[in-house]
Amino acid sequence: MTGDLLLCIDVGTGSVRAAAVDLRGRVLHVAHREHEQIVPRFGWAEQAAEGWWDGVVAATRDLLDTQDGLAGRLRAIAVCGQMHGTVLVDDQGLPTRPNVPLWNDKRTSALVREFERAHDFRQVMRDSGNPATPAWPGFKLAWLRAHDPQAYARAHAVLMPKDFINFRLTGEMAMDPGDASLSFLMDPATRRWSGAMIERLGLDAAKLPPLRQPLEILGDLRPAAASALGLPPGLPVLVGSADYPVALLGSGVCQPGLASDVTGTSCIITSITGAPVLDAAVCNMATVEGNWGAFILLETGGDAVRWARRALHERRLSYEQIMDHAGTAPAGSDGLFFLPYLAGERLGEARNARAQFFGLSAAHTLAHLDRALIEGVAFSAARALRLMERLSGERVQRVVATSGGAKSPLWLRIKASAYNLPIEVPGEAEGGLVGCAMMAATALGHYSSLQAAAQHCVRIERVVEPDPAWAERYARMQPVFDRLYEAAKPFYDALDALADGAAPGTAHQEEGRDHG
Repeated sequence: MTGDLLLCIDVGTGSVRAAAVDLRGRVLHVAHREHEQIVPRFGWAEQAAEGWWDGVVAATRDLLDTQDGLAGRLRAIAVCGQMHGTVLVDDQGLPTRPNVPLWNDKRTSALVREFERAHDFRQVMRDSGNPATPAWPGFKLAWLRAHDPQAYARAHAVLMPKDFINFRLTGEMAMDPGDASLSFLMDPATRRWSGAMIERLGLDAAKLPPLRQPLEILGDLRPAAASALGLPPGLPVLVGSADYPVALLGSGVCQPGLASDVTGTSCIITSITGAPVLDAAVCNMATVEGNWGAFILLETGGDAVRWARRALHERRLSYEQIMDHAGTAPAGSDGLFFLPYLAGERLGEARNARAQFFGLSAAHTLAHLDRALIEGVAFSAARALRLMERLSGERVQRVVATSGGAKSPLWLRIKASAYNLPIEVPGEAEGGLVGCAMMAATALGHYSSLQAAAQHCVRIERVVEPDPAWAERYARMQPVFDRLYEAAKPFYDALDALADGAAPGTAHQEEGRDHG
């Protein structure tokens, strides 16, 4: 192949994006097609697998229309996709049930509770690398086996969203360790399927596809797929990986010592480590370059500001105005703390956690509350970073920030000071597409390694250094925040009982812990 561009496809929850990206990671053209979630009942979330393929076809054809001759310049195809979407397919690659339970589908919550009661947590962590949660495809498969036995019995294989698209492109079935590591079915020690986990969940090991590395060439673009897409047949298609590890790579977070802060509605703090971090609050994902991404998901990130806009400002201020308002209060909010657990916690011992202000006095103003909200998310994220550092022995040296939280100068300065680390912001927001290009360019031999690709392809737009005075103030506040976090835990079950109308102390603890 002599082309100078790569076709990068990202199958997200809200849309499919197709992009032409050059060998240096520059995104030249992007086209997208939106798709909807299906919510059959409360707590469920599905999408039609065939809709993803329709979106890939439409977005790719839209992309090719942006420039004459674009198809002839393409050299390879790399796909990433949303995680945990559990696609059952027959031996022809056709879905055995039209709709696919997604990452945010909670229908397996009761199954997870039963599993946690029946199995030793420490052994499960060693065998899977992760604590139990309704997101994992292992639980989704167990649910489908019980509630849609015909679709389960007819299934030849289970695929993740990007694997389903890859099969349509090449006719080959495979999964990479990135998707597999968060299936609850992969052994982190061997990076192969875990017989112990498969047995615990009562699943059929024969339905799990071969595990192949992200940079391997899965196969060539089939003539039928090429015709549908408007592309020349024979283009090499990579195995690829899930959207989150690919986006980490695309932001340059690909070696120990680096961490990622992705703050949107929630906040995901990820530290690159050499081995999984086995703790009840930490998830572990195999990264594209062969390390591990230990991560903690904080349910409330930017959602704290959304709550403040509604509850404190009655929607009279924009998000930017709230940030400006917060900036008028001093660092540390004159001793006011906010524990940002408006939606509980995803994992750990306090899934039914509550938010609270602590330290209010008559001297505090609304600006103090606004700033305390933002600082509380930073303290919670800093706590997560330090926990992973302590458990892994890997010291974080730099943090790369992406998503909506990276657009606020105040929040970046607060976080840099709370972490006491420099925060880097990449210039390209499409980390998944850049990561796909880095994988493809490296697989084609253009770079000697993914780390070398990151040096050439990831362009840092700005670096936010800690403010020394703020960092000193936050360093004195962090231990107080941590103690408040621990001290509040005994009250959460009592609050659940009050909300349920029962006498405090009568609620079962596990009932208060199922918040997704």
